[in-house]
Amino acid sequence: MNSTNPHPHPTAAALVVRAAEAETVSDPSSTMTLLADSDTTGGLVTTYRSRFTKGAVGAPAHFHTRATELFHVLDGALQVLLGEEITTLTAGDFLLVPPHTTHAFRAAPGHDADVLCTFTPGMGRFDYFRLLNRVLRGEASPQEIKDSSERFDNHYVDSPAWRAALESGN
Repeated sequence: MNSTNPHPHPTAAALVVRAAEAETVSDPSSTMTLLADSDTTGGLVTTYRSRFTKGAVGAPAHFHTRATELFHVLDGALQVLLGEEITTLTAGDFLLVPPHTTHAFRAAPGHDADVLCTFTPGMGRFDYFRLLNRVLRGEASPQEIKDSSERFDNHYVDSPAWRAALESGN
């Protein structure tokens, strides 16, 4: 350790992202504000804010092999799959999902959700979100999502518990 940097790990430059200047991607049920990707944080984190309308699905069951994903519910309620357990997070709640943990999320039935999400270490995930948006607009094939699983460390799996929750509306 030295007096100018008491932390033993390398640090990135400070970063300020103004909400009004941040890129957004959206569909009829959600808006994602892209705040900081790995190229702007020295690989430390990727952070974005997602706002979901009532009951909107955020992500199907999946896991990451290299990244830890953090969720902080700013407002509303977020229903989350963790392994095969389903729980609901409300405003102020925090969740850490370690690598290799199957998870999925959506706005809880009857609720909107406003969530700050962070991946660490950071990776170029904003390109993944842009690809998802192009698929939703019919400008790219769903196969491109499947083909990108290693690049974006997003590995989709089947979850009977999550499927049942979605089908029941609860």
